[in-house]
Amino acid sequence: MAEGSLTILFTNDFHDRFEPISKYDSTCSDEDNAAGECFGGIARLITAIEQERTAAGDSVLLLDAGDQFQGSLFFNQYGGDLAAEFMSQLDYDAMAVGNHEFDKGPEGLAEFLEDVSFPVISANIDVSENNLLSGRIGKSVVLEAGGAQYGVVSALAEDTAETSSPGDTVVFSSAVDAVQAEVDRLTEEGVKNIILLTHVGFNADQRLAAALTGIDMIIGGHSHTLLSNTDDDAAGPYPTIVNDVPIFTAYAYGKYLGKIEATFDGDGNLTEVGGEPMLLDASVAEDETAVARMAELAQPLEEMRNTVVAETDVEIGGDRAVCRAQECSMGNLITDAMLERVKDQGIQVAIQNGGGIRASIDAGPVTMGEVLTVLPFQNTLSTFEVTGAVLKEALENGVSQMEDGAGRFPQVSGMSYTVDPSQPAGSRISDVMIGDAPLGMDQVYGVVSNNYVRNGGDGYDMFETAENAYDFGPDLADVTAEYLASNAPYKPYTDGRITVK
Repeated sequence: MAEGSLTILFTNDFHDRFEPISKYDSTCSDEDNAAGECFGGIARLITAIEQERTAAGDSVLLLDAGDQFQGSLFFNQYGGDLAAEFMSQLDYDAMAVGNHEFDKGPEGLAEFLEDVSFPVISANIDVSENNLLSGRIGKSVVLEAGGAQYGVVSALAEDTAETSSPGDTVVFSSAVDAVQAEVDRLTEEGVKNIILLTHVGFNADQRLAAALTGIDMIIGGHSHTLLSNTDDDAAGPYPTIVNDVPIFTAYAYGKYLGKIEATFDGDGNLTEVGGEPMLLDASVAEDETAVARMAELAQPLEEMRNTVVAETDVEIGGDRAVCRAQECSMGNLITDAMLERVKDQGIQVAIQNGGGIRASIDAGPVTMGEVLTVLPFQNTLSTFEVTGAVLKEALENGVSQMEDGAGRFPQVSGMSYTVDPSQPAGSRISDVMIGDAPLGMDQVYGVVSNNYVRNGGDGYDMFETAENAYDFGPDLADVTAEYLASNAPYKPYTDGRITVK
């Protein structure tokens, strides 16, 4: 390998998908996996990384751009333990803190840090006031590969307090300011090659690239964006160049292994860069030891996730790109189920954040495991009362970040609305109907949502002071499964309740 050349392997937004996934990003059956129809899984990831490391020699880094946590039954059962086990086995060089690393609070992240020896970093969070995390999350790390030094700086989405549970003792600051300060410090110390490893999302990565100086590339996560030079569905080329800074990201769920081939000159300038996400399909052999380990780990989950709760004759669509931008059939299923469960309590409308919908369900038998893959957060139903004005404010919040694919997008039942994304945030909502009647701004409405949204998650802080709030209803996944069972065979649908101009 020529002097100054580096291979970077990376993962982002793995979300506890230790088993292979289907084309719908949900758990793949053993039969489909044997038939070659599945992707990813830790056993394929291990094989791919070992092969690439062997080919690259000592000039290779393995990085993770955050969100190892949350997204399958394995997280419900084991928390961050499996991420720690397999990331340690793979000998990662560094990891960015993702927002979902806080899903079990600072305690969950602290337990993970106890079990790993690689650096976990984020420049724009201050954990000094949290006794579990203080001194354990650096702003950056300097790594060596092929005889050269590489500074790796990280940043986390500034709205993590709204999208996860970091608590009051974790303080977030401007990613631009924090990263620039750390880049400047490393540069002054003689570190010439600097990689920014982020968990802020593709749009924010582009803004960082435009605003920062002194970085050679950005490797990002959070928005589950696929960049590729060969896939027609990709959001842009791999890399996407902004302000002469190449940006890389490789979808999510372990479906791809990100690969970057880079060459630096003696002054630390990036002179060549290329690569392509590696699709981990059936052509990548599964590591047999990892397959056996996963079978062992899955035993406590088998009975629950193999229980068939219903059938559907067509796919129930929970695609992230759809459910965060328009009406989707999974959003209708979930909100209809919520409303049906509590309509006898005087509740008129249901709201579910699109970011809480994590997968689709394919046609055929629907198992509890599939439902829990769609709704893995163990949220409970929350009922409360707000005025029409607050309801409209909530809808405006929900559509305020559509262009970024934000998870706050509101899927609804019992109501309809129109959104015009071309208008400024805060004035995009019109034609709100509650049932057959126009929204009354002073009228009080009964609402059902999940406890995360009711308590201000995803920017819904207008619900925090709602009247008659009760946050301890049944688990949302159980409610959805019971609704599917009572309406089997379930027929997914959309009916125009959300109109996007």
